[in-house]
Amino acid sequence: MIRTRSILLAFALLAGCAIPSVNTIPPSDHFNGTRFFNPDGVQGSIGEQKQGPVALLRNLVKPPYRIWPEIPVTPSRPPAQVEGRTMRVTWIGHSTVLVQTQGLNILTDPMWLERSSPVQFLGVKRVRAPGVRLEDLPKIDLILLSHDHRDHLDMHAMRRLWHRDRPLIVTGLGNDQILARNGIHAEARDWGGRVSLRPGIDVIVVRAHHWSEYDLGDRDTTLWAGFTVTLPGGTLYFAGDTGPGDMRWATEARRAGPVRLAILPIGAYHFAGNETDNHIGPDQAVTAFEQLGAAYAIGVHWGTFELTSEGIDEPPERLRAALIREHIATNRFRTPKAGEAWVIE
Repeated sequence: MIRTRSILLAFALLAGCAIPSVNTIPPSDHFNGTRFFNPDGVQGSIGEQKQGPVALLRNLVKPPYRIWPEIPVTPSRPPAQVEGRTMRVTWIGHSTVLVQTQGLNILTDPMWLERSSPVQFLGVKRVRAPGVRLEDLPKIDLILLSHDHRDHLDMHAMRRLWHRDRPLIVTGLGNDQILARNGIHAEARDWGGRVSLRPGIDVIVVRAHHWSEYDLGDRDTTLWAGFTVTLPGGTLYFAGDTGPGDMRWATEARRAGPVRLAILPIGAYHFAGNETDNHIGPDQAVTAFEQLGAAYAIGVHWGTFELTSEGIDEPPERLRAALIREHIATNRFRTPKAGEAWVIE
Protein backbone atom coordinates (compact mmCIF):
# COMPACT_ATOMS: atom_id res chain seq x y z
CA MET A 1 0.00 0.00 0.00
CA ILE A 2 2.82 2.43 0.88
CA ARG A 3 4.61 1.71 -2.42
CA THR A 4 1.34 2.16 -4.35
CA ARG A 5 0.77 5.53 -2.71
CA SER A 6 4.35 6.57 -3.50
CA ILE A 7 3.96 5.60 -7.15
CA LEU A 8 0.67 7.47 -7.45
CA LEU A 9 2.17 10.54 -5.79
CA ALA A 10 5.18 10.46 -8.10
CA PHE A 11 2.91 10.20 -11.13
CA ALA A 12 0.79 13.10 -9.88
CA LEU A 13 3.86 15.27 -9.36
CA LEU A 14 5.21 14.41 -12.78
CA ALA A 15 1.93 15.28 -14.48
CA GLY A 16 0.89 18.19 -12.30
CA CYS A 17 2.67 21.17 -13.85
CA ALA A 18 1.36 23.10 -16.80
CA ILE A 19 3.00 22.69 -20.18
CA PRO A 20 5.00 25.83 -21.09
CA SER A 21 3.28 27.98 -23.68
CA VAL A 22 5.08 28.08 -27.01
CA ASN A 23 2.33 29.87 -28.93
CA THR A 24 4.36 33.07 -29.23
CA ILE A 25 7.40 31.37 -30.81
CA PRO A 26 7.41 31.46 -34.64
CA PRO A 27 8.08 28.20 -36.54
CA SER A 28 11.66 27.65 -37.68
CA ASP A 29 14.00 24.92 -38.92
CA HIS A 30 13.93 23.45 -35.37
CA PHE A 31 10.41 24.36 -34.18
CA ASN A 32 7.18 23.21 -35.83
CA GLY A 33 4.86 25.57 -33.98
CA THR A 34 4.29 23.11 -31.13
CA ARG A 35 7.51 21.19 -30.46
CA PHE A 36 11.22 21.70 -30.90
CA PHE A 37 13.26 19.18 -32.86
CA ASN A 38 16.82 18.57 -34.03
CA PRO A 39 17.23 20.07 -37.51
CA ASP A 40 19.89 17.54 -38.54
CA GLY A 41 17.24 14.85 -38.83
CA VAL A 42 18.06 12.54 -35.92
CA GLN A 43 15.46 12.66 -33.16
CA GLY A 44 16.68 10.22 -30.53
CA SER A 45 16.10 6.80 -32.11
CA ILE A 46 17.97 5.04 -29.29
CA GLY A 47 17.80 5.97 -25.64
CA GLU A 48 15.68 7.53 -22.98
CA GLN A 49 13.74 9.81 -25.33
CA LYS A 50 11.92 6.78 -26.74
CA GLN A 51 10.64 5.65 -23.35
CA GLY A 52 6.96 6.14 -22.67
CA PRO A 53 5.51 7.43 -19.38
CA VAL A 54 5.08 3.90 -17.98
CA ALA A 55 8.77 3.08 -18.52
CA LEU A 56 9.87 6.41 -17.10
CA LEU A 57 7.73 5.85 -14.00
CA ARG A 58 9.06 2.30 -13.64
CA ASN A 59 12.62 3.61 -13.73
CA LEU A 60 11.76 6.06 -10.97
CA VAL A 61 10.51 3.27 -8.73
CA LYS A 62 13.27 0.81 -9.63
CA PRO A 63 16.26 2.33 -11.45
CA PRO A 64 17.60 -0.16 -14.01
CA TYR A 65 21.29 -0.34 -13.04
CA ARG A 66 22.43 0.48 -9.47
CA ILE A 67 25.83 -1.16 -9.61
CA TRP A 68 28.08 1.87 -9.15
CA PRO A 69 29.85 2.21 -5.79
CA GLU A 70 29.63 5.36 -3.72
CA ILE A 71 32.68 7.58 -4.21
CA PRO A 72 34.04 9.52 -1.21
CA VAL A 73 34.32 13.25 -1.81
CA THR A 74 36.04 15.93 0.26
CA PRO A 75 34.25 19.19 -0.61
CA SER A 76 36.38 22.24 -1.32
CA ARG A 77 35.65 25.93 -0.77
CA PRO A 78 36.41 28.15 -3.77
CA PRO A 79 37.73 31.71 -3.35
CA ALA A 80 35.36 34.66 -3.63
CA GLN A 81 36.63 35.46 -7.13
CA VAL A 82 39.54 35.14 -9.53
CA GLU A 83 40.75 38.27 -11.34
CA GLY A 84 42.31 38.61 -14.78
CA ARG A 85 42.59 35.95 -17.46
CA THR A 86 43.43 33.12 -15.04
CA MET A 87 40.67 30.49 -15.03
CA ARG A 88 39.94 28.45 -11.93
CA VAL A 89 37.75 25.50 -12.93
CA THR A 90 36.03 23.26 -10.37
CA TRP A 91 34.00 20.18 -11.32
CA ILE A 92 31.24 19.99 -8.71
CA GLY A 93 29.66 16.87 -10.19
CA HIS A 94 27.68 15.67 -13.22
CA SER A 95 27.37 18.76 -15.51
CA THR A 96 27.84 21.31 -12.74
CA VAL A 97 31.07 23.30 -13.15
CA LEU A 98 32.20 26.53 -11.49
CA VAL A 99 34.40 28.69 -13.72
CA GLN A 100 36.05 31.68 -12.06
CA THR A 101 37.77 34.27 -14.24
CA GLN A 102 37.74 38.04 -14.94
CA GLY A 103 36.18 38.58 -11.50
CA LEU A 104 33.15 36.51 -12.59
CA ASN A 105 31.75 33.32 -11.11
CA ILE A 106 30.02 31.24 -13.80
CA LEU A 107 28.00 28.12 -12.94
CA THR A 108 26.72 25.50 -15.37
CA ASP A 109 23.58 23.35 -14.87
CA PRO A 110 23.35 23.58 -11.06
CA MET A 111 22.62 20.16 -9.55
CA TRP A 112 22.87 19.46 -5.82
CA LEU A 113 19.88 17.13 -5.37
CA GLU A 114 20.38 13.64 -3.95
CA ARG A 115 18.32 12.10 -6.75
CA SER A 116 17.78 12.81 -10.42
CA SER A 117 14.03 12.77 -9.98
CA PRO A 118 11.02 15.03 -9.45
CA VAL A 119 10.63 13.41 -6.02
CA GLN A 120 13.47 12.73 -3.61
CA PHE A 121 12.21 9.37 -2.31
CA LEU A 122 12.36 7.64 -5.72
CA GLY A 123 14.72 7.63 -8.66
CA VAL A 124 18.41 7.46 -9.47
CA LYS A 125 20.55 8.43 -6.47
CA ARG A 126 23.88 10.17 -6.84
CA VAL A 127 26.97 8.17 -5.90
CA ARG A 128 29.35 11.14 -5.79
CA ALA A 129 28.53 14.00 -3.42
CA PRO A 130 28.89 17.57 -4.73
CA GLY A 131 32.50 18.73 -4.74
CA VAL A 132 31.43 22.10 -3.33
CA ARG A 133 28.60 22.50 -0.86
CA LEU A 134 25.85 24.79 -2.13
CA GLU A 135 26.30 27.11 0.85
CA ASP A 136 30.05 27.34 0.13
CA LEU A 137 29.62 28.72 -3.38
CA PRO A 138 30.88 32.26 -3.91
CA LYS A 139 28.43 34.84 -5.23
CA ILE A 140 27.31 33.59 -8.65
CA ASP A 141 27.19 36.11 -11.49
CA LEU A 142 26.04 33.88 -14.36
CA ILE A 143 24.17 30.57 -14.61
CA LEU A 144 24.07 28.68 -17.91
CA LEU A 145 21.07 26.32 -17.93
CA SER A 146 21.26 23.99 -20.92
CA HIS A 147 17.86 22.26 -20.65
CA ASP A 148 15.14 21.10 -18.30
CA HIS A 149 16.01 17.45 -17.57
CA ARG A 150 15.92 16.63 -13.88
CA ASP A 151 19.63 15.78 -13.71
CA HIS A 152 20.44 19.31 -14.92
CA LEU A 153 17.73 21.52 -13.45
CA ASP A 154 17.75 21.44 -9.63
CA MET A 155 14.96 23.87 -8.78
CA HIS A 156 15.88 23.94 -5.09
CA ALA A 157 19.41 25.10 -5.91
CA MET A 158 18.13 27.55 -8.52
CA ARG A 159 15.76 29.16 -6.02
CA ARG A 160 18.47 29.48 -3.37
CA LEU A 161 20.98 30.99 -5.79
CA TRP A 162 18.39 33.35 -7.26
CA HIS A 163 17.30 34.69 -3.89
CA ARG A 164 20.86 34.94 -2.61
CA ASP A 165 22.74 36.33 -5.62
CA ARG A 166 20.30 37.43 -8.35
CA PRO A 167 22.59 36.04 -11.08
CA LEU A 168 22.01 36.44 -14.79
CA ILE A 169 20.45 33.14 -15.89
CA VAL A 170 20.61 32.35 -19.60
CA THR A 171 18.76 29.40 -21.11
CA GLY A 172 16.93 28.16 -24.20
CA LEU A 173 13.39 29.14 -25.18
CA GLY A 174 10.64 28.00 -22.83
CA ASN A 175 12.81 27.14 -19.85
CA ASP A 176 12.30 30.67 -18.51
CA GLN A 177 8.61 29.84 -18.02
CA ILE A 178 9.42 26.80 -15.86
CA LEU A 179 11.71 28.99 -13.75
CA ALA A 180 9.14 31.81 -13.59
CA ARG A 181 6.64 29.43 -11.97
CA ASN A 182 9.20 29.21 -9.15
CA GLY A 183 9.75 32.96 -8.86
CA ILE A 184 13.03 32.97 -10.83
CA HIS A 185 13.79 35.28 -13.74
CA ALA A 186 15.82 34.01 -16.68
CA GLU A 187 16.76 35.33 -20.11
CA ALA A 188 15.63 32.79 -22.72
CA ARG A 189 16.97 32.87 -26.26
CA ASP A 190 16.76 30.86 -29.45
CA TRP A 191 19.92 29.37 -30.94
CA GLY A 192 22.00 32.31 -32.11
CA GLY A 193 20.53 34.66 -29.50
CA ARG A 194 22.81 36.81 -27.39
CA VAL A 195 22.69 38.30 -23.88
CA SER A 196 25.21 40.88 -22.65
CA LEU A 197 26.66 40.34 -19.19
CA ARG A 198 28.97 43.37 -19.25
CA PRO A 199 30.81 45.28 -21.99
CA GLY A 200 32.88 42.81 -24.00
CA ILE A 201 31.36 39.75 -22.30
CA ASP A 202 28.34 38.21 -24.03
CA VAL A 203 26.54 34.90 -23.69
CA ILE A 204 25.58 33.34 -27.02
CA VAL A 205 23.06 30.50 -27.07
CA VAL A 206 24.20 27.87 -29.56
CA ARG A 207 22.87 24.66 -31.05
CA ALA A 208 23.01 21.31 -29.29
CA HIS A 209 21.58 17.94 -30.32
CA HIS A 210 19.24 16.67 -27.61
CA TRP A 211 15.62 16.78 -26.38
CA SER A 212 13.70 18.12 -23.39
CA GLU A 213 11.10 17.08 -20.82
CA TYR A 214 10.52 18.47 -17.34
CA ASP A 215 7.10 16.93 -16.62
CA LEU A 216 5.00 14.30 -18.34
CA GLY A 217 3.27 15.84 -21.35
CA ASP A 218 5.74 18.66 -22.02
CA ARG A 219 8.26 16.76 -24.13
CA ASP A 220 10.23 19.02 -26.49
CA THR A 221 8.24 22.15 -25.59
CA THR A 222 11.44 23.81 -24.35
CA LEU A 223 14.68 24.28 -26.25
CA TRP A 224 17.95 22.55 -25.37
CA ALA A 225 21.13 24.53 -25.98
CA GLY A 226 24.85 25.02 -25.52
CA PHE A 227 26.57 28.33 -24.80
CA THR A 228 29.62 30.36 -25.69
CA VAL A 229 30.72 33.14 -23.35
CA THR A 230 33.00 35.69 -24.95
CA LEU A 231 35.79 36.60 -22.51
CA PRO A 232 38.90 38.78 -22.92
CA GLY A 233 41.16 35.78 -22.32
CA GLY A 234 39.33 33.48 -24.77
CA THR A 235 35.87 32.01 -25.21
CA LEU A 236 34.26 29.64 -22.73
CA TYR A 237 32.11 26.95 -24.37
CA PHE A 238 29.58 24.77 -22.56
CA ALA A 239 28.00 22.07 -24.72
CA GLY A 240 25.20 21.20 -22.28
CA ASP A 241 23.79 17.77 -23.10
CA THR A 242 24.32 16.84 -26.72
CA GLY A 243 24.35 13.82 -28.95
CA PRO A 244 26.50 13.72 -32.07
CA GLY A 245 23.84 14.51 -34.67
CA ASP A 246 25.70 16.00 -37.62
CA MET A 247 28.57 17.13 -35.28
CA ARG A 248 28.48 20.59 -36.87
CA TRP A 249 27.33 22.17 -33.61
CA ALA A 250 30.97 22.23 -32.49
CA THR A 251 32.25 24.09 -35.54
CA GLU A 252 29.28 26.48 -35.30
CA ALA A 253 30.18 27.30 -31.68
CA ARG A 254 33.74 28.13 -32.72
CA ARG A 255 32.52 31.13 -34.73
CA ALA A 256 32.44 33.32 -31.61
CA GLY A 257 36.23 33.21 -31.39
CA PRO A 258 39.05 31.00 -30.13
CA VAL A 259 37.80 28.60 -27.45
CA ARG A 260 40.02 28.65 -24.40
CA LEU A 261 38.00 26.19 -22.32
CA ALA A 262 35.36 23.73 -23.49
CA ILE A 263 33.03 21.93 -21.06
CA LEU A 264 32.10 18.72 -22.87
CA PRO A 265 29.96 15.74 -21.79
CA ILE A 266 31.68 12.35 -21.95
CA GLY A 267 29.24 10.00 -20.17
CA ALA A 268 25.79 8.37 -20.30
CA TYR A 269 26.33 7.05 -23.82
CA HIS A 270 25.41 3.36 -23.34
CA PHE A 271 21.67 2.93 -23.02
CA ALA A 272 20.60 -0.68 -22.42
CA GLY A 273 23.67 -1.95 -24.28
CA ASN A 274 23.36 0.41 -27.26
CA GLU A 275 25.04 3.73 -27.85
CA THR A 276 22.41 6.44 -27.44
CA ASP A 277 22.25 9.23 -29.97
CA ASN A 278 21.23 11.68 -27.23
CA HIS A 279 24.69 11.90 -25.60
CA ILE A 280 28.19 11.93 -27.03
CA GLY A 281 30.81 9.61 -25.59
CA PRO A 282 34.54 10.17 -25.06
CA ASP A 283 35.54 9.55 -28.68
CA GLN A 284 33.01 12.06 -30.00
CA ALA A 285 34.00 14.52 -27.27
CA VAL A 286 37.58 14.40 -28.54
CA THR A 287 36.31 15.03 -32.09
CA ALA A 288 34.35 18.04 -30.80
CA PHE A 289 37.44 19.25 -28.92
CA GLU A 290 39.42 19.22 -32.16
CA GLN A 291 36.61 20.86 -34.15
CA LEU A 292 36.35 23.61 -31.54
CA GLY A 293 40.07 24.19 -31.70
CA ALA A 294 39.92 24.41 -27.91
CA ALA A 295 43.05 25.02 -25.87
CA TYR A 296 41.64 23.04 -22.93
CA ALA A 297 38.57 21.01 -22.01
CA ILE A 298 36.97 19.43 -18.96
CA GLY A 299 34.90 16.27 -19.26
CA VAL A 300 31.54 16.26 -17.45
CA HIS A 301 28.28 14.25 -17.27
CA TRP A 302 29.89 11.11 -15.87
CA GLY A 303 30.40 9.31 -12.57
CA THR A 304 27.63 10.99 -10.58
CA PHE A 305 24.24 9.51 -11.52
CA GLU A 306 24.05 5.98 -12.91
CA LEU A 307 21.78 6.89 -15.82
CA THR A 308 23.10 4.35 -18.31
CA SER A 309 24.97 1.07 -18.37
CA GLU A 310 28.65 1.97 -18.73
CA GLY A 311 30.99 1.56 -15.76
CA ILE A 312 31.58 4.49 -13.45
CA ASP A 313 35.22 4.99 -14.57
CA GLU A 314 34.76 3.96 -18.20
CA PRO A 315 34.26 7.50 -19.62
CA PRO A 316 37.56 8.99 -18.32
CA GLU A 317 39.43 5.80 -19.26
CA ARG A 318 38.07 5.90 -22.80
CA LEU A 319 38.76 9.62 -22.98
CA ARG A 320 42.41 9.13 -22.12
CA ALA A 321 42.74 6.39 -24.74
CA ALA A 322 41.13 8.61 -27.39
CA LEU A 323 43.45 11.51 -26.57
CA ILE A 324 46.53 9.28 -26.83
CA ARG A 325 45.26 7.85 -30.10
CA GLU A 326 44.79 11.36 -31.52
CA HIS A 327 48.20 12.53 -30.20
CA ILE A 328 46.61 15.14 -27.92
CA ALA A 329 48.32 15.90 -24.60
CA THR A 330 46.15 14.41 -21.88
CA ASN A 331 46.67 17.45 -19.63
CA ARG A 332 44.67 19.53 -22.12
CA PHE A 333 41.42 17.56 -21.68
CA ARG A 334 40.97 16.60 -18.05
CA THR A 335 38.53 14.88 -15.71
CA PRO A 336 39.39 16.28 -12.27
CA LYS A 337 38.01 14.88 -9.04
CA ALA A 338 34.85 16.46 -7.66
CA GLY A 339 35.89 19.60 -5.80
CA GLU A 340 39.41 19.66 -7.28
CA ALA A 341 40.50 23.01 -8.69
CA TRP A 342 42.16 23.18 -12.09
CA VAL A 343 43.93 26.51 -12.60
CA ILE A 344 44.52 27.57 -16.21
CA GLU A 345 46.96 30.45 -16.49
